[in-house]
Amino acid sequence: MKLQASMEFTAEIQKRNIQFIAKQLGFSDCRIATVKRATHADRYLDWVDQGCAGEMAWLERNKHKRVHPGEVLEGARSIVTLALNYYPGEQATTDDYKIARYAWNDDYHDLIEEKLSDLDLALSDMGGKQRYYVDTGPVLERDFANDAGLGWNGKSTVQIHPKFGTWFFLCELITTLELEPDKPFGDHCGKCTRCIDNCPTNAITGPREMDARLCISYLTIEHGGSIPEELRPLIGDRIYGCDVCLDVCPWNRFAKMSQETKLHARQEIFQYSLRDFAKMDVESFRKTFAKSPIKRIKHNRFIRNVCVALGNTGTTDDLKRLQELSESTDALIAEHAQWAVTQIEQRNS
Repeated sequence: MKLQASMEFTAEIQKRNIQFIAKQLGFSDCRIATVKRATHADRYLDWVDQGCAGEMAWLERNKHKRVHPGEVLEGARSIVTLALNYYPGEQATTDDYKIARYAWNDDYHDLIEEKLSDLDLALSDMGGKQRYYVDTGPVLERDFANDAGLGWNGKSTVQIHPKFGTWFFLCELITTLELEPDKPFGDHCGKCTRCIDNCPTNAITGPREMDARLCISYLTIEHGGSIPEELRPLIGDRIYGCDVCLDVCPWNRFAKMSQETKLHARQEIFQYSLRDFAKMDVESFRKTFAKSPIKRIKHNRFIRNVCVALGNTGTTDDLKRLQELSESTDALIAEHAQWAVTQIEQRNS
């Protein structure tokens, strides 16, 4: 009995130390879950089998690892789940286009991985072995965030935190340390369906059901090919991602500006207009978005998105550049530019 009590005491002390270090590193919240098979493992497997992941092939790989973190790290006992508030405030300086808030500044992967590396060292000093991920690893992270009381999974499938609303990043360390787990916070969406009702493309097909193939974030970021014509008008002026289901969540009334200044808006991005973006060549695109997550979609997909936005909002003043783009040697750009030309001409005929 004394040995068990001592082990429990040690697990609690280690947990407090980890939470203290996480706070010092700038994380907004830190909680512990126990390694086990993910609560919604079967739901995830069905979702993938139905093709709802679209072109995100990595979500179909390593299924056995995704449903059980013990397959990721031998001897894994606990999952340190972490939140980092990224809310940068309202749109910076333009009404010309929309970019998802998380992409208003530096790439969060680089920022968080540096913090996780430091936290990993601290856990190693405690005798643990770890694997850590920033939405890049085979982990159903929202299930374990739920288990740990790090908010709850909203009806939009986005995680919601009682203090930060929807504006935070999730990441985790899987560790061999036996840590005292936290308790679930519970589901607090109630009868609210704002995220479902306001989704521009009806991608949220039911509470906690998402068809990624319809999602504007997927279409403008993950999707590498031609955007289905019937969905293009619904994208509006969004050129990278979509925040609608996050914007309308009532829990965001508690949101506060992130203390991480590297996640605040880069004003230079919002000094451009859609027309400026349409004129960007590969080199200027790389220079402008060198530190931004936007760089990952590369120049041709970015111009594809700009063409769609211009097709929805542009005027005859945009036709000259769009007609030039419609003759591009890049078939993806040419197709969407021609579509934009047709849309503008039809609006002004």
